[in-house]
Amino acid sequence: MEFCNNRMKRRRLETAALFIASVLCLFILLRSDIENYDQKESVERRDIKNQDIKVETQKHLPRLLPECERNLSASDIAGFSTLPRHIQDFLYYRHCRQFPMLLNVPDKCGGPEKSGDVFLLLVIKSSPHNYERREVLRKTWAAERLQNGKNIRTVFISGTAGRGFEKQRLNKLLITENNEHKDILQWDFDDTFFNLTLKQIMFLEWMEKWCPNAHFLLNGDDDIFANTDNMVVYLQGLDGNDGSKHLFVGHLIQYVGPIRERASKYYIPVQVQESESYPPYCGGGGFLLSGFTASTIYNMSKSITILPIDDVYMGMCLEKAGLKPSSHMGVRTAGLHVPSKLADPYDPCYYREVILVHRFVPHQIYIMWHEVHQPDLICGKNMISV
Repeated sequence: MEFCNNRMKRRRLETAALFIASVLCLFILLRSDIENYDQKESVERRDIKNQDIKVETQKHLPRLLPECERNLSASDIAGFSTLPRHIQDFLYYRHCRQFPMLLNVPDKCGGPEKSGDVFLLLVIKSSPHNYERREVLRKTWAAERLQNGKNIRTVFISGTAGRGFEKQRLNKLLITENNEHKDILQWDFDDTFFNLTLKQIMFLEWMEKWCPNAHFLLNGDDDIFANTDNMVVYLQGLDGNDGSKHLFVGHLIQYVGPIRERASKYYIPVQVQESESYPPYCGGGGFLLSGFTASTIYNMSKSITILPIDDVYMGMCLEKAGLKPSSHMGVRTAGLHVPSKLADPYDPCYYREVILVHRFVPHQIYIMWHEVHQPDLICGKNMISV
């Protein structure tokens, strides 16, 4: 009897041991599968992440262009680590001048061979967000038309803005606008204040290819009020200049240099510009230039290092070509001075005879354009005269 009991106990122990061994084997197999799955998933996640990084790299600087590889030697500049991030980025990519063109209007001037029919080309710097400004300008002073028998044509020049879905939506906005109006040039670089010079250079390159014989240009921001009727009258009255001679007029700025205050929007450290003086230039809100001068500036820009302040850079190109900008009292990029605090600062009589005034919001532009064209507008003798 005792022998039987011992035998049964031994069988129970053997069964329990076999069960435990089976569980251990199953656990080991499951663990191995989990590890293999985790390893595979990790590889897949890494591959997806690498693809995402590749996509992001394609969306933003430096792009997959040899000219735009990040210049790592910029970090060797003395004091580089103390500079604000946006200035560090500017120095890393300062040499980049080629970016994909997203929107083009190659027939804007009728093609290169017919571009001489364009008397005045309005070149308006506009960020993707500024839909309302573009719409108002199309309905007012930037409307394409015959003025005094002269052709006026318009292009808005833009980069890209935002990231991810925001960037995609803004690009769709510009595509939709361009489908309707055929007036937008867009390149795939960040539309920032420090890239305004790049925007100017990209446009001048476009002009050399697609609109080389336009007589004159207005280069301005999308928040100016411009009396393009007066521009045509002024340009028609130039003695012996049909656009084939030098012209560069605006609000003349001279005897100034880089702003070294870090808090300023216009802050330029010595790492970007060593010189303490700028050449004479015209305020970037808006200026008039001839086709000859636009072509000259583009040719000079090929050998001048980019400075982020675009209007100063135009002055640098003029200086290298031995040309000078000039002042015109009808160009008020610093705003229009109204002689009395009791007077209405938006009285159309102050604006009827100017060429352009900087800093208007869209509804003010719309109202002013229609008010200065009132046939019954009567103004006193003390108003501004161009």
